[in-house]
Amino acid sequence: MKNIPRIFVSNDAKSGMIIPLSRETSHYLTHVMRTNHAIVFGGGHEFDATLDSSGKNIIVGNDTGRSDPSGNITLYFSPIKRTDDLINMVTQMGVSKIVPVITERTNTSHINWERMKKIAIEASEQSNRNSVPEITAPIKFSDLDMPNLVFADERAAYGKQLQKITKIKSILVGPEGGFSDSEFAMLDSAGAIGISLGSTILRAELAAAIAISKITQ
Repeated sequence: MKNIPRIFVSNDAKSGMIIPLSRETSHYLTHVMRTNHAIVFGGGHEFDATLDSSGKNIIVGNDTGRSDPSGNITLYFSPIKRTDDLINMVTQMGVSKIVPVITERTNTSHINWERMKKIAIEASEQSNRNSVPEITAPIKFSDLDMPNLVFADERAAYGKQLQKITKIKSILVGPEGGFSDSEFAMLDSAGAIGISLGSTILRAELAAAIAISKITQ
């Protein structure tokens, strides 16, 4: 199935549904890929599908039975200049939910979140997922559920000894300038678990990818 196009259609996709395609997707299938067959997915399921005679609608066929390789990790992150790269990478790594968090040192506010959702869809199509991660509205740092959180602790790069990782599935990555002293104090007092990403300070998008790999090992 490697050469068959994969298209996200709906989180509610079911066999027998007829789903209108965007002009862009219709053109991609009929003129770029020159096919009337596709794999469609959404909500954790994957289906065989065919175009109707007009080329404007997709007919959802049988469930392929293939399980979704995505995980159940929630990523909390401070918006950065390269948020598009971060969304692309963590989607490919199977994150199920992406939550922007406004910290004291967050310095990027004008993010086109609709574009970020399109990037997540494209990354999901390319990475063989059966689902697209949810991207929520931004929340405040103080609204985090800190006792049930793992966070990338850059203090480890300066010699701080950290605990072993638990089975917690929510991870927080800070802004380009790092967490403030007061935010570290809040995380520590709440019992959030800091993890080391190595002895160097990483760019935020790379830090997110490495942090995810550590809690999925």
